[in-house]
Amino acid sequence: MSWLDLLALFGAGGLAGLINTVVGSGTLITFPTLLALGVPPVIANVSNTVGLAPGSLSGAWATRGELNDDHRRLLWLGAASLLGGIAGALLLLWLPSAAFDAIVPALIGLGCVLVILQPFIAKKLAYRRARLGTEAGQIPGSILLWLAVALTGVYGGYFGAAQGVLLIAILGIGLVGSLPYINAIKNVLATIVNSIAAVVFVIVSEVNWPAAIAIAVGSVLGAQVGGKVGRKIPPTIYRVIIVVVGVAAIVSLLG
Repeated sequence: MSWLDLLALFGAGGLAGLINTVVGSGTLITFPTLLALGVPPVIANVSNTVGLAPGSLSGAWATRGELNDDHRRLLWLGAASLLGGIAGALLLLWLPSAAFDAIVPALIGLGCVLVILQPFIAKKLAYRRARLGTEAGQIPGSILLWLAVALTGVYGGYFGAAQGVLLIAILGIGLVGSLPYINAIKNVLATIVNSIAAVVFVIVSEVNWPAAIAIAVGSVLGAQVGGKVGRKIPPTIYRVIIVVVGVAAIVSLLG
């Protein structure tokens, strides 16, 4: 890879880290960038996960103040994310690469749709929080919540586009609390999924290390920016960028 390629990945990683911390869906920025630079889809996905894992950790650290020392819930839901992330990463490695090549346009499309629907989801969750109260807590159906988080972990370990949007929707239904609180839990769970998947990939798969390192450095810095000022940027800007890049990736893959 040239220095210009690495600079592009650093920038994409920075934007992805910022978006992941605030909303989720940063993969829809970095993965298409890797494809545009000629990295094969499966290796691009593996390298992307490895690169974004440090950024996920950085984002979780930046929003840790919203968690209210809720360790028991984090351990309970974190176990679901851990098991789901391992399963998703192994599925990516076990299934033929042709299967990933065939399904990834649909996954990107799903991610774009979720990003578009995010304002509607947020509005419904805000209404529900107002009806139930804003004090942090858990409503009945915690087993269903655990299973939903685990399945999201499988999805995140396999590909991960819009994993954060899915988690916010699921946690918003299954927990009672403010949106910053739910977003902080989302960041921790996404970190667990991305980190365990990255460990699996490093051990048993091929990683494009220059690309992964460039994304990692950018995503760590971007996550810190997201934790401090990300909420001040209009969400519409994020959504437009994500959807445009995602659609371009679908066109490229199907072309």
